[in-house]
Amino acid sequence: MSLKRAAECIRRNNSFVITAHTSVEGDALGSELALYKLLKRLGKQAVIINEDALPAEYVFLPGVQKIKIFNNATKAIKFDCFALVDCSDLSRCGKVSGIDFRSKTVLNIDHHISNSRFGDVNWVDPLASSASEMVYRLFKEMRIPLDKDTAELLYVGILTDTGSFHYSNTTSNTHKVAAGLLKYGIDVAGIYREAYSNVPFSQMKRLGKALSGIRRDSSGKIAWLSLKNDFAGLKAKAFDLSEYLLSLMRSIKGIEVAVLFREGLPQKGKVRVNLRSQGLVDVNKVAACFFGGGHRTASGCTIAAKNKEAVSRVLSKIRERLR
Repeated sequence: MSLKRAAECIRRNNSFVITAHTSVEGDALGSELALYKLLKRLGKQAVIINEDALPAEYVFLPGVQKIKIFNNATKAIKFDCFALVDCSDLSRCGKVSGIDFRSKTVLNIDHHISNSRFGDVNWVDPLASSASEMVYRLFKEMRIPLDKDTAELLYVGILTDTGSFHYSNTTSNTHKVAAGLLKYGIDVAGIYREAYSNVPFSQMKRLGKALSGIRRDSSGKIAWLSLKNDFAGLKAKAFDLSEYLLSLMRSIKGIEVAVLFREGLPQKGKVRVNLRSQGLVDVNKVAACFFGGGHRTASGCTIAAKNKEAVSRVLSKIRERLR
């Protein structure tokens, strides 16, 4: 069983570098911070290193000050095990993959169906709602008691990756885990406010302006929006409005697939593409056409092309699956 192998990997190693995918969000942060706490409870040495700065909506999370941003100094850190959470492929952690992990154990904890099994130890469970739900099971397997801060971290990861428990990855087990976390007295209403109800007024105005650019194809089943990389709220350190935009597009009557194109991300000459589906179209397979991936109803990829070309290519692949 992969859970038991992951637990054994943790027991036999003494020092860890933990990371997650680029453009970190609730599940990536919640799972890596909770894993950090588990390791410290076991008396292990651990450090979290990410490529990106912390998004503004997650500054409230306990322990975020422990996260280091990748630089030349972090490359020199000594460790035994390279632990990646919520990463479908080694390349998804960005510059952090440049750390020298030769002769080190690579531990891969992930729930994406597109995971490439890149680790020495691979615990991949596509039926889990989130990496945070998996880390919760790791605490139970290793008989490490949770505390309120850890429960909050795991709850945020599950809450955000299930779309507040309304995405199709929400299962009866997800609710059981959430119920277990609530026993620690976490402030559910406060967490929701911090994660979803703290949009600065200036960015809400920009959000309204962006919505006027939504397009819909002739079938009425695909909605998409293209944004320049200078759009406020879609950069590191700013409140990320991308999920708001995708959710609003997906809520349009008759829409089966919503797509957000961000030109110039992660760098000039590239387009970041985020896809959300109602379930009829497997957007993981669409993203895989462009070397991306994720889940059946939520996936992403990056295309080296001009925005117009990226839009045309992605929409073409979606239409093929709508026929």
